[in-house]
Amino acid sequence: MNPGRRVAVGVAIVAALTLIGSAGYMLIERMSFIDAIYMTVITITTVGYQEVKPLDTAGRVFTMAIIFVGVGTAYYVFAAVTEAVVGGQLREFVGKSAMNRRIQQLTGHVIVCGYGRFGRIVADQLKRDRHTVVVVEQNPALEPELARGEFYYLIGSALEPELLEHAGVRTASDIVVATASDPDNVFISLSVRSMNPKIRIHARAETEAGLRHLELAGADRAMSSYQFSAYRIAAAIARPSVVDFLSLVLPGSGEDVSLEEVAVGKDSSLVARTIGEIENASARLRVIGLKRGPDPISIVPDAATAIEIGDLLVVIGSRQSLERIAESAQNGAKG
Repeated sequence: MNPGRRVAVGVAIVAALTLIGSAGYMLIERMSFIDAIYMTVITITTVGYQEVKPLDTAGRVFTMAIIFVGVGTAYYVFAAVTEAVVGGQLREFVGKSAMNRRIQQLTGHVIVCGYGRFGRIVADQLKRDRHTVVVVEQNPALEPELARGEFYYLIGSALEPELLEHAGVRTASDIVVATASDPDNVFISLSVRSMNPKIRIHARAETEAGLRHLELAGADRAMSSYQFSAYRIAAAIARPSVVDFLSLVLPGSGEDVSLEEVAVGKDSSLVARTIGEIENASARLRVIGLKRGPDPISIVPDAATAIEIGDLLVVIGSRQSLERIAESAQNGAKG
């Protein structure tokens, strides 16, 4: 039995003993309810205060029985509390409270609902990409793994709006709905959209019907992991070199060359510079996509295109070059 459960059992025994003792004093010694509780408490705790009134033989025998049982129970509770504190359960409780307070202060974070095989990969990759992630997982058995992964997390069902509130859904930038149930994912997407109309919803579907329902529920991106895997296998057969290339440049591949998205801020030194100038100033870097406002993304934009505030650049290059351009996109450093 874990220490927390031992404490609960001990407290329950003490409460039951207090009721039994009070009832006994009321029946045997004809005490009032308050006097009976007082006698029971000072007897169990062995504080040695004066008795309410002299006890007869039956009352003394009853008192001795309470002392034997009460002192043993008190030591049991004390030992359980000590074990809970020494074992770190109190520190764990305090740590969870602090984590919950930090979650309430987050903005622009990503919520991942479901830490199964799909959600685990998403959360781990987002963490590697330095995103702040809050995981909502229903299975308490996964809590140790979440703690080891140093995630912010909440144990409970994402179907509960209160839990989504605790996860900071109103201030999050994105949410990944990754449970194994299409109906649950649809319901969560509907709840999230009503709570935060601006949040980007990325949802997993198990069936074609699930994909359609998620789109109707307001998901920005609905995807089927099985469908994606099937396309990937087919592409690997038809265009193996292309698939190998994408595997090398996707973030998290471990290779020196990577593919990244860069957002141009208002204080960026990239503003008003042309794509050609940026590429010439950075070794091993090419801009292969440009997203401007509501316009569709432009693939391999013209080298003479000048960068504007708010542009999204899709760039490929060495990690060192990507880090420099990401820094330049947000401040006045030269790229």
